[in-house]
Amino acid sequence: MNAAKAFFGSTIGQKVVMAVTGLILFGFVLVHMAGNLQVYAGPTKLDEYGELLRKAPALLWGARLVLLGSALAHVWAMLSLTKVNMDARPTGYRVETYKKSDYASRTMRLTGITLGAFIVFHILHLTTGTVHPQFVEGAVHNNFVFGFQAPLVSGFYIVAMLCLGLHLYHGVWSMTQTLGLAHPKYDLLRHAAATAFAAIIVAGNISFPVAVLAGIVKPAAPVIAQATAPADATSVRE
Repeated sequence: MNAAKAFFGSTIGQKVVMAVTGLILFGFVLVHMAGNLQVYAGPTKLDEYGELLRKAPALLWGARLVLLGSALAHVWAMLSLTKVNMDARPTGYRVETYKKSDYASRTMRLTGITLGAFIVFHILHLTTGTVHPQFVEGAVHNNFVFGFQAPLVSGFYIVAMLCLGLHLYHGVWSMTQTLGLAHPKYDLLRHAAATAFAAIIVAGNISFPVAVLAGIVKPAAPVIAQATAPADATSVRE
């Protein structure tokens, strides 16, 4: 117990928590985007995907709990490391650090707060339907399309994805540093990997509201039951 407390109370332990939880969250972001890309395969694919997930509630809720725990641990580690860094900086050091840091690292707290607000809204919008006026349980495709047809919603989503890109870039860069790859020999590769991962996620996710607003992705046509009219006895001739 004391060893665990000492480990998680150290900057090394907190950086490890940041790296591990970040890796879990990165994996979720990638899988989530890949699942949503099925919207381009036809109006039934997302509904089938959603039905598949609902048929495995233990797996679904297990994944949600892991993600929730990872997100909370990630925020805790970030706040702990921020406090340590601020306490350790002498007067005047912040100006020099600001000059050397990049835009992604300087905006991590702002992008993190924006993403936190977006996650809450996204759950209320497309998971529970609380703030989605046209939400229908199980109609994943139409919920997706009708949700993004609102320009303000799509605008917020795009801004959040740009914040996510900055967050992912700095996250991958920092994670590789924690793993001991911070060396001039590997910096170019680290930069390329961080940029490529962030760009793929941002481009894929932003394509969704753009495709809906451009009319490329449309709502599924309603299924109309074809009723067979009874034969009119008076029309039957001998």
